[in-house]
Amino acid sequence: MKVLILSCNTGGGHNAAGFALKEQLEARGHQAVFFDYLTLAGEKVSKRVEDVYVNVVKEVPHAFGAAYKAGMAVSRITKKSPVYYINGKMAKYLETYLEREDFDAIVMPHLYPAETITYMKRKGFDLPLTIAVMTDYTCIPFWEETCCDYYIAPHKDLIPQCVRRGIPKEKLIPAGIPVSSRFSMKTGRKKARELLGLPLEKQVYLIIGGSMGAGNLQKLAARIWKENERDVSMVLICGSNEKVCEKLEKKYRGEEDIFILGKTNKMPLYMKACDIVYTKPGGLTSTEAAVSEIPLVHTSEIPGCETENRRFFKRLGMCISPKSIKEQARAGKKLLTSKEGMEKMKKSQRLNIPKDAAEKITILIEEGIQKRSCLCENQK
Repeated sequence: MKVLILSCNTGGGHNAAGFALKEQLEARGHQAVFFDYLTLAGEKVSKRVEDVYVNVVKEVPHAFGAAYKAGMAVSRITKKSPVYYINGKMAKYLETYLEREDFDAIVMPHLYPAETITYMKRKGFDLPLTIAVMTDYTCIPFWEETCCDYYIAPHKDLIPQCVRRGIPKEKLIPAGIPVSSRFSMKTGRKKARELLGLPLEKQVYLIIGGSMGAGNLQKLAARIWKENERDVSMVLICGSNEKVCEKLEKKYRGEEDIFILGKTNKMPLYMKACDIVYTKPGGLTSTEAAVSEIPLVHTSEIPGCETENRRFFKRLGMCISPKSIKEQARAGKKLLTSKEGMEKMKKSQRLNIPKDAAEKITILIEEGIQKRSCLCENQK
C-alpha cells in the first residue's frame, strides 16, 4: 500500500500529525510519502505562505482571530469560499504529480490540500481514497465545503458540530488526533531526565511556545521562577522564535536549573521528564501532553481554533487555564501539591484522548483501500 500525506507549513501541528501517520504506516509495512504540497508550485510559494502565516500569528494574533471569525461567517453563507478557489489553483500541479505517481490513498492533515482535492474531484479527475484529518478540537471554517471520503474527528463530542456544519455523518470517524508513538513510550521520569541531563530531584516545569515560539514565554518564565522562589527547574522551548531564545539565554545565563531550547525532536522525552507542562492550546501539543498524561496548564491562545481547543480541554477537566500569567504560575504550583487534582486530570486525559489514533487511522486506510478494490473487482 502506498499512501500520500499532504500538509502545509502553517503551524507545526499539521506536519506533526502527518509525520505520526507516516511513522505508523511504515511500521505496518506500507510506503508513505509526506510533504508540504505547496512545494509543488515551488519552494518560494511554500515559504511565502509560511512566512505570512507565522508573522501574523506572532506579531498580530488578534488579526488572525478576526480572520478566523470572518471565515466562520463566510462558511455559513457560501458553499465555495475564497479559500476553495485559491487552493483550486494548486490542482494543475497536484494533477501532474499524481499522474507520475501511483497512490492508493491521499491523507490530508490540513484543510488546504483537501480544498485542492475537492476542486479536482469536481473537475472529474480520478482520485484514490481521500481522508481528511482534523487537528483541532473544533470544526474549523471550510472543512464542510470539501469532499473527502472520510473525515477523522478528534473526539466523538465534535461529531454533532461537524454534522451541523455540513459534513455527512457517515463520513465522520472519531479516531482522535494522531501523535507519534514515542509519546506513549514507557520511559520513566528518572530515566528521561538522565537522558536529557535534567535534575533528578527538583520539580521540572516544561514551558512550550509552540512550533513558532508564539506566546509570552519571557513573562511566564519570569513569573514561574519568582513564584517558586527559584527552587525548581525550567525547560523553555522557544520553537523557531530565535529572538526570544536569545533574550532568554541572555537573561538566564549561568542559571544551572534553566534549560533553553529552540526546536527539538526530543519532545516526547521532555514530556516524560517534566512534572507539569505549560503550553498554548494548540491541537497537537495539547494532544501530545494528554497522551503523555502530564498535568497541563494552557497559556494564552492564538484567537480562533486554539480558543476552542482550550474550552474543550477545560470542559473535560484535561487542563487548567487561568487567564493571567500570574494566575497561571500560581495555579500550576497549586496543582502540583494536589495528588487528587493531578490524578483526576490524568484520568480525564486517558478517557478522552486515544494514544493509538495513528494506528486506528492506518487501519481505516487499509480497510478503505480494500473496500474500494473489492468494488472495482465487482464492477469488472
